Amino acid sequence: MSMKLIVLGLLMEGEKHPYEIQQLVKSRQMKFYIKMAPGSLYYAFDKLKEDGFIEVAEVVTDTNRPDKTIYRITHKGKREFESILMKQLGQKEQISKPIFAALSFANYANPEQVKERLLKRITDTEDFLEKIKFLYSVKRESEDRAKLYIIIGVWMQLKTELAWLQKIYKDAVDEKLHEIGMGELDEELW
Repeated sequence: MSMKLIVLGLLMEGEKHPYEIQQLVKSRQMKFYIKMAPGSLYYAFDKLKEDGFIEVAEVVTDTNRPDKTIYRITHKGKREFESILMKQLGQKEQISKPIFAALSFANYANPEQVKERLLKRITDTEDFLEKIKFLYSVKRESEDRAKLYIIIGVWMQLKTELAWLQKIYKDAVDEKLHEIGMGELDEELW
């Protein structure tokens, strides 16, 4: 998800300071589906202001603290937000995961280490799945459906990934990862 979309989308809700946006990203658990590099938020604000998509709404001066600049989205920014949103909704997904490259060469690695790493990945995925279930239980009565579908989508993907990892692990335990062919896929995966 683009940093421009995040900033403009959160400014669609009202005027905000960059730190407030950072806190909203945290409180809304957006970390589960967006990547936000340190410093990228303030860079995005500078660029959006330079491009005329946001403007300063007010500067709050407090003698004990540095000035606090509050921003709002412009009409041009609202058009840009909608353009980015529609592009993002229609963008084709790229399925690329580091595990795919690793599986391509798993037969050349120590089988015990492969099993150990797969088991750790299964455990991590189970833990993440529990966090997402908890997040849904907390948010299900307070968030709009569009946001809840994000949580549901992550949950469904994790559930599928867990079943997939368990199948790979079973083949690793049965020493079948090097075998050619697989036969028909199990109905549970389809």
